[in-house]
Amino acid sequence: MQDFINNVSRYPRFLITVCLGIFFFLFERLKPLLDRPATAIVLVTSIVATFVFLTFTLRAMLGLSPV
Repeated sequence: MQDFINNVSRYPRFLITVCLGIFFFLFERLKPLLDRPATAIVLVTSIVATFVFLTFTLRAMLGLSPV
């Protein structure tokens, strides 16, 4: 039983490692776009717009607020 609990306790650490790896990979790919101000503005605007779009979509799907 101890082996089972020990094995299951490794999954959250694995999940965090995978999420951080994806974040660092994407950041490295997008870092050159932050060198020029025009592309930096477009990049930040698109990230904010994506976040707002997902927020409104999930709120409408879950019925948290009238849209």
